[in-house]
Amino acid sequence: MMQANEQYGALFTPWRIGNVEIKNRIVMCPMGGTSLFGWMEHTGNHFDREAAKFFIEKAKNNVGLIIPGIAPIKSTFMGQWLYKNKKMFAELKEFMKEIHSYGAKLFVQLTAGMGRSWAIPTPLVMLHNMPVVRDLIKPIINIPYQSASPSLLPSRWSDKVTCREMTVKEIEAIVDAFAKTAELLKWADVDGVEVHAVHEGYLLDQFTFAYTNKRTDAYGGSFENRYRFATDIVKAIKARCGTDYPVSLRYSVRSYMKGFCSGAVPGEEFVEVGRDMAESERAAKYLQDAGYDMLNADNGTYDSWYWSHPPMYMPQNCNLEDVAHIKQFVDIPVVCAGRMEPDVAAKAVAEGKIDAMGVARQFLADEQWITKLIEGRVEDIRPCICCHNACFNMSHYKGVANAQSIYDASHIARCALDPRVMQSDKYAIVPAKVKKKIAVVGGGIGGMEAALVLAKRGHTVDLYEKTGALGGVFVAAAAPSFKEKDKALIAWYCREIAKQQGITVHLNTEITDVSALGADEVIVATGAKARKLRLPGAERGIEATEYLLGEKPVGERVVVVGGGLTGCEIAYDLYLQGKNPTIVEMQNDLVVAKGVCLANSSYLRDFFSANKVPVYLESGVSSIDAEGVVIQHKDGSEEKLAADSVIFSVGYVPAPVAQKKKHVHVIGDASAVGNLRTVIWGAWDVAMKL
Repeated sequence: MMQANEQYGALFTPWRIGNVEIKNRIVMCPMGGTSLFGWMEHTGNHFDREAAKFFIEKAKNNVGLIIPGIAPIKSTFMGQWLYKNKKMFAELKEFMKEIHSYGAKLFVQLTAGMGRSWAIPTPLVMLHNMPVVRDLIKPIINIPYQSASPSLLPSRWSDKVTCREMTVKEIEAIVDAFAKTAELLKWADVDGVEVHAVHEGYLLDQFTFAYTNKRTDAYGGSFENRYRFATDIVKAIKARCGTDYPVSLRYSVRSYMKGFCSGAVPGEEFVEVGRDMAESERAAKYLQDAGYDMLNADNGTYDSWYWSHPPMYMPQNCNLEDVAHIKQFVDIPVVCAGRMEPDVAAKAVAEGKIDAMGVARQFLADEQWITKLIEGRVEDIRPCICCHNACFNMSHYKGVANAQSIYDASHIARCALDPRVMQSDKYAIVPAKVKKKIAVVGGGIGGMEAALVLAKRGHTVDLYEKTGALGGVFVAAAAPSFKEKDKALIAWYCREIAKQQGITVHLNTEITDVSALGADEVIVATGAKARKLRLPGAERGIEATEYLLGEKPVGERVVVVGGGLTGCEIAYDLYLQGKNPTIVEMQNDLVVAKGVCLANSSYLRDFFSANKVPVYLESGVSSIDAEGVVIQHKDGSEEKLAADSVIFSVGYVPAPVAQKKKHVHVIGDASAVGNLRTVIWGAWDVAMKL
């Protein structure tokens, strides 16, 4: 194996967690949905073969330490204690032999629970508030147990749910279960355990905050009492497994929490109600002294979720400064996660600021990224674009708890860019039985993805694009300054298309009659067109893509009509440019859409609030003139907003150049307007069948 570029050299040096040596300083951080013991399957605990295959591939591709996704100490469905399923640990023991054969190490992350952060799906809100039904379904899913918190607290997700106070008996049972489970993990040759978590506003974290912990018993009040649950767990594990068995802690340095459902964005002045840096300096040392052997660190809570699940709006390496600061107060290794870039991480490791870089979703976008880094093929790495469309698409907006479907809730940690992730049984490149000549009309993401899959299966593909460049509408979507990973993704696609044998690209070629192409099959991937508003003065408006592509200039005062994701991103981009945006939205909240993770949408909402960007909800535009726009509110009243420019972002409608029929297949936004996940997965669904 080639040695990594000197720029990344510090990442490829060994280090130790307790007595366990790790071959390099790249840690695969845990992602919900990748548990080796199943996630939310109705069958309860089991050894998950799909997750096992997933991690074997990461071990083959040079990861140093693997930490699978959270394993609830008591399963979400059926309420089974992990330690009672001995067969599962025997299967794990065999799996560990293969993991170790590739030189990787693996810790299993165990969780005490989520408390008020449990992302309760909207259908379960009703059941939670129906005591008779709630009691009937308890053997299947015990909703009050799942959301039990240190004190009576409001749910992060639903204003209709109050989370009950956890009992001391329940706390003691969880502590005991951690110890018993850790003992079985040690027997199974797992290299260590990670405790989830004094982190991200989960249950143990909620116990540590005076803001959320109002208890008057041994688990509330003083600093020591608030951290007791977390320290009891590590002491119990060490007592059962020995002091030399490594125990990591998932840890948030700072909470960036202003209140319930209210976070602080970067650079904002605010009063911390969670853990501030002063307390963190004390807490990190206290947790180390209790027995923890590593801090796997970042920032944030579910109330400021964008710190621990950074969307593209957050700065790269956003948690490094805080994590590097806290390392000064401990003697154990400290890992930093949060949009970490290898060059920055390598420099921080070399300077002793952190011990390793934590990476999660980049492993979904490209499981071979470390290998490519080592081989000097950085341009071949498919970048994670932080969209969360498939890996963590728990969406929330006013009046809706968690709009995520039950299917998606039980199938997170998939990837919008690669449907094969954790779905190898459903998606795979299989050689075509009959090689065909296939035309793909439209060179956007969907068209390019379809062309790549078809060519890899052995078909001959002609890809037609009416403009002079590939990328489609995604070129406009990638235009803002904070979309550097989107730009990199387009460049990646263009390189992959150029490298792939069997694909001929025809630029500046508009197709209006697909029957004239002489192809065995035709895939139509011509995307969508902007929805038009019919109102007085509409001709003065600028379409979203016209603004994003720089085709039409805008003034200083800009009204953005439409507060969906694109409209909010445009308003955010305008603000970053020093302009004065105003958002007008018909719905009762911004970004009212399924599939948009709360981490992404809450950043935009909190940013606009912190920076006093005017937002008019439940309002529509009546007319536009040279001075601005007239908007009408829900109560029928009208208001004039001064504006130099008006940008329309009111959605799209499919624009196929041909309709679906025999041998003609319509995919992506040309079929139904969606997001990157629906476009790419849909391309696979069709391309796999031809």
